[in-house]
Order: sequence, then structure tokens, then C-alpha cells
Amino acid sequence: MLTFILRRLVAGVLTVLTISVLGFFLLYLGARDTARRIVGDTADPEIVARKAEELGLDRPIIVQFLDWFGSALTGDLGRSWFSGQPVTEALASRLPVTLSLTIGAILLTAVVGTILGVIAATRRGWLDSSIQITSFVGAAIPGFLVALVLVLVFAIGLQWVPATGYIKAETSITGWLSTIILPIIALSIGAIASIAQQVRGSMLDAVRLDYVRTLRSRGIPDRHVIYGHVLRNSAGPALSVLGIQFIVMFGGAVVVEQVFSLPGLGQTAVSATIQGDIPLVMGLIVLTAVIVLLVNLAIDLLQGWLNPKVRLS
Repeated sequence: MLTFILRRLVAGVLTVLTISVLGFFLLYLGARDTARRIVGDTADPEIVARKAEELGLDRPIIVQFLDWFGSALTGDLGRSWFSGQPVTEALASRLPVTLSLTIGAILLTAVVGTILGVIAATRRGWLDSSIQITSFVGAAIPGFLVALVLVLVFAIGLQWVPATGYIKAETSITGWLSTIILPIIALSIGAIASIAQQVRGSMLDAVRLDYVRTLRSRGIPDRHVIYGHVLRNSAGPALSVLGIQFIVMFGGAVVVEQVFSLPGLGQTAVSATIQGDIPLVMGLIVLTAVIVLLVNLAIDLLQGWLNPKVRLS
């Protein structure tokens, strides 16, 4: 098991390094006009040159990369070119908002998607057809449209929760829940459809296998066969889809946070990209790559626990 973990960890670290290197060179090769954007289009060339020197943009790009990479290894991702705030501080203050949405959405997706998938696979008939149609519709509707409908119905119409804004959990748990419940649902709708379909398909394939017929022939209750054996053996593919959905949700939070005016990484990503704040964009790239690494590692560990054969791959 230790070899399995180390192998996955090394592969993930190499992936993060590759993404960081490619991201840095792609961003900084197009950063020549950043100094002029910061000081203004009407600034004298001398002022622009001084600003470029201050930012280190006048140095060879390989020197800039080695300087950034050395600092990044110590946890220093530089400072924002526009606000002067340390990048790690800016990301740390907004990461909890995005993580609360993404983790809440993935938990809701796992629970509801699995329940719907099991019901569809075991009950069949009109209930199976209804769940499949609902899942198809849920997967087809864009997340931002779901978010807008939720705001119109539950926030503006029924006034059950605030339409926009964010309340920290340490300030008020109920207030915090009221500000994240609709964004969580908006992020989850499409993912629930994917998980339900995956669980349904995997279970239908599993119940046709010989070991299931053997268990049933021995008089083992059908409930125990379904939940103790079939569902566990079907969890592997669903976990892989769930890991992908987590990454998709993390990216989709950009749009949802804009709709609900949440101070998460989505707003930071949009403003940093528009401004050309490259250190902040690089920080977002590295942070996203690390989160993807951790999620994939967690999924691999769960896969290895559910299916020992995975550890040999």
C-alpha cells in the first residue's frame, strides 16, 4: 500500500511541477505590456521602464522563473502587482469560501446521486425511467441558469435566504448556511445526474455477474447482496466520476460565485485575469493544481481500499 501511495504522490507532484512551469512561461511571455497597464496608457516610456524594472520584467524570463520557483518552494508566491497584497494571503482569505461550496456540493452529490442510482437500478420500471429523464434534464441545464432560477424562486420570490452576500461560519452558522445553500445546489444539479447514471449503470452490470447469482443461491438476503456487495463493487467507477466532478465544481464555482456575489476564488480569478495580475493568476494555477493532486490522491486511496487490484496498477 505504501508503494502505491508513493507512486501516486510522485506522479501528482510531477504533474503540479509541469503545470506550474507551463503556466509561468505562457503568462510571463505575454506580460510585456503589464507595466504600461499598471501606470496607465499615457505614462512616459521612462516611467513604464522603471515599473517593468521594479516588477523584474526586464530580466531574462529564465531568471524570473528561477527566482519565482525558489520563492514558491518556501511558500512565497510573490505579491499582487496591483494591490501589493501577498498572493498566499489573498488566496488564503478566499479559499474557505470556495472550498465550503465545493465540499458541500460534492457531499450532496455523493449522497443524492448514489441514492437515485441505487433506486433506479433496483426498482426499475417507471421509477427508473423517471430518474433517468430527470438526470438527463439536470445534466443538460447550465449551472449559471440553475443559479439564476434558484435566486428568483427562493431568494427573491419566497425570501427564504439572501440573494447575495456571504456570512462567515464563525459569525453565524445559520447565516453561513443560508448564504451557501443555493450555490451548493446550483453546483450539484448536473453532478448528481452524472453520479446517478454511473451508479445505476455499474450496479446493473454487477448484478449480472456470477458471484451475485452465487450469493443469492445461498439464500443471502437480497438487501445484503445489493448493499454489501454490489454497491461496494460498483463504487469504484462512481468514485472516479466523483473526483472529476469535484474538479469541475471547483472551476464552476467561478460562475456561481459571480451570480451570488460570494468573495471566493472565483471573483479573484476573474479580476486577476482581467487586470493581468500574473503573480495572482500563477498563485491560482498552483493552488488549483495542488487541490487536484490531493483530490486525485484521495480518490486513488479509496479505490485501493475498495479494490486491492487497483494497488497493483
